[in-house]
Amino acid sequence: MRKLLILAITSTLIFSCKEEPKDYVSFSGQITNKNSDSLIIRSSYRPYSKTIHVNEDGTFSDTLKVETGIYNLYDGSESSNLFLKNGFDIHLTLNTDEFDESITYSGTGAEQSNFIAKKYLLEEKLLNLDELVNLDSIQLEHKFSEIKNELISYYNSDKNIDTLITNKYINEVEPMLQPYKSYLADVVALRTNLPKGSPSPVFEDYENHNGTKTSLNDLKGKYVYIDVWATWCGPCKAEIPSLKNLEKEYHNKNIQFVSVSIDDDRTHQGSWEKAKESWKAMVTDKELGGIQVFAPNGWQSDFIRNYRINGIPRFILIDPNGNIVSADAPRPSDPRLVDLFNELSI
Repeated sequence: MRKLLILAITSTLIFSCKEEPKDYVSFSGQITNKNSDSLIIRSSYRPYSKTIHVNEDGTFSDTLKVETGIYNLYDGSESSNLFLKNGFDIHLTLNTDEFDESITYSGTGAEQSNFIAKKYLLEEKLLNLDELVNLDSIQLEHKFSEIKNELISYYNSDKNIDTLITNKYINEVEPMLQPYKSYLADVVALRTNLPKGSPSPVFEDYENHNGTKTSLNDLKGKYVYIDVWATWCGPCKAEIPSLKNLEKEYHNKNIQFVSVSIDDDRTHQGSWEKAKESWKAMVTDKELGGIQVFAPNGWQSDFIRNYRINGIPRFILIDPNGNIVSADAPRPSDPRLVDLFNELSI
């Protein structure tokens, strides 16, 4: 009887001491070369946002009470996705110098977020635009079929991954690929309609920042590298330092640098005068070099339409005879541009 009583008491103690499931996520980690003093966890599907303090040494630790699902992790500069569920205990390691390549999770539930991290690396590998832009329309059709099959194969590769993740990504394959298909179709069309060696569309008597008029034919005898931009365009302005360095490096060489502003009334309170004023002010303020001209009708200018420009910045390279070298040349910040200049012995 005494033994039975002891056994009953022991069983009761064991049962009463059994740890209850956590109703929150424990999230900690170590960030090397941190971009910010905080991380933000947020959701695109529900009103959730949590800011986590990151210590000077890159460590952090916090708890999150969440609804099960995929969340966005933002470090102040870059972002990724992770999968959270109450009860998980996840540890993150990350070196921001190689953000996608280094992000790794360990601990309870980590396999879900590691699966997502590998997904992004696979997409980056498969959707390499530097390779895809060299394919023709038939080759692209076959290539995108292969990419779709490889992605779906990966999403189905691990039956331990939560179906909230796999079903979402399988359903999103085609919508995710569509912008790439559209962009590359435009590249193929551009290459077909404005091939290398064909006469370049021209502009005539565009207003120059120095008060004169400039036509493209005035510049024959040298290569012409054209930057189509606008004062409101962030990516355009990001190229300015690289463009200025190029202009300095290739000064007095066989090339002219031309910047064509497409600032218009629609982006300047309905006023063409304000558009011109903004253009002139930025050219002066940024001390922009080369030949600075203003497209008289913005996006609707013949030169812009003839080059099928629907987004900026756009860069064009023309040879000394006025023929197209590239209707969509590399950006000033792209090392391939200097390679192209060297190939042409500029």
